[in-house]
Amino acid sequence: MKKIDCRGLACPKPVIMTKKELDNINSGEIEVLVDNEGARENLSKLAQNYGYEYRVLEDVEGIHVIIKKLEKCNTTDLKDNGNIVIVITSDTLGHGDDVLGRTLMKSYVYSLTEVEEKPKTIIFINAGVKLTTEGSDVLESLKVLEQHGVEILSCGTCLNFYNLSDKLKVGTVSNMYTIVEKMHRATNTIKI
Repeated sequence: MKKIDCRGLACPKPVIMTKKELDNINSGEIEVLVDNEGARENLSKLAQNYGYEYRVLEDVEGIHVIIKKLEKCNTTDLKDNGNIVIVITSDTLGHGDDVLGRTLMKSYVYSLTEVEEKPKTIIFINAGVKLTTEGSDVLESLKVLEQHGVEILSCGTCLNFYNLSDKLKVGTVSNMYTIVEKMHRATNTIKI
């Protein structure tokens, strides 16, 4: 049985590490050690989503989530991403506390680098352009996505509004017409 120690790791790293290990085996068990209920729940949902058996044990070491994969599962058959376009309109994810929102956005963009099926295009408008410019916490993840062929577009009007035109560090400057075209041609447009 493969064992993974994910204690102390922030979401979504325990799920990503576990998913990678599951993808590398035809069948068998993986034991993941975590130290919080959130990670336990996320790993349980991962197992449920892919139809894997799982059990949870707790002891002085922490929470042990044991996932059993019975046969090779082709996860690419579970979802056809087609031409997905993601439109990011803010430098935070969700409404409420901005510190939490920035943490969630960083986690979201990082998670995009780890999923097998990448979006075709990510469009940044309004305050979202702050994520593609100097000083952004997500620049490295966006560069990884770009290296994987994801088109990164930032609204030129928005960059000008925030005085960031000369600070763009990833992707290219776009205009509203191109943005509308990309959205209309998409199989699915997701607004964040």
